[in-house]
Amino acid sequence: MPMDFVKVTKAAKPYVALVELNRPKELNALNSQLLHELRNAMQELDRDEAVRAIVITGNARAFAAGADIKEMADKTAVEMMTYKQSGVWGDLKKIAKPVVAAVSGFCLGGGCELAMTCDIIVAAESAQFGQPEIKLGILPGAGGTQRLTHAVGKARAMDLILTGRFFSAAEAERWGLVSRIVPDDTYLAEALHLAETIAQMPPVAVRLAKESVNAAFELPLTEGLQLETKNAALLFSTEDQKEGMKAFVEKRKANFVGK
Repeated sequence: MPMDFVKVTKAAKPYVALVELNRPKELNALNSQLLHELRNAMQELDRDEAVRAIVITGNARAFAAGADIKEMADKTAVEMMTYKQSGVWGDLKKIAKPVVAAVSGFCLGGGCELAMTCDIIVAAESAQFGQPEIKLGILPGAGGTQRLTHAVGKARAMDLILTGRFFSAAEAERWGLVSRIVPDDTYLAEALHLAETIAQMPPVAVRLAKESVNAAFELPLTEGLQLETKNAALLFSTEDQKEGMKAFVEKRKANFVGK
């Protein structure tokens, strides 16, 4: 199926796929077509055994400057409840493979919410983040009030969401939203290198480690520890666990096959 607003490059690095948002004139504003194309592309890559990690990016001017306001402006409350893109965000969060966001320029509103569905955010020094929906008479409705609060804490989330102010990459890193900041001209290369490093790790272990970390935000501590114990034990049934430990003992590089 042809895609107008999303470009996918498989093998951008070994076992790494690059997904680029492609509405440059609109600063990658997230309309329903783009979101559906993104969801479909991500689900296909999640099923592809040749892909072990995924990078999502925009362009130098914007990762995504928010939702497409022109598309949303005249909708009713009932229409918003059944809006075609409403299920997309949950589907994106269900991607089992590790996802790295490479962020430059504006990362606002729905764009910030999209970045927060990813597992790791690599930001250019000049990147600007924000949830400015309050200035439009609405609130972040695709996870912003929840994921931003988990990432930066209640006090800062209240400040950012109730004022709608932008915040810098340096602030985002200091508060724990961003993993690393790099020069503007290397943000994508750094994200691809990070994804390649992860892709060299045993895929089943990566998947279960991601599941376990995500559970820390969604489950009580006791249940999270139970999941961690189960996942850690399950990995002893994999070929990669045997290979990894054997390679360590033999002082050589492991060859992980994803089994």
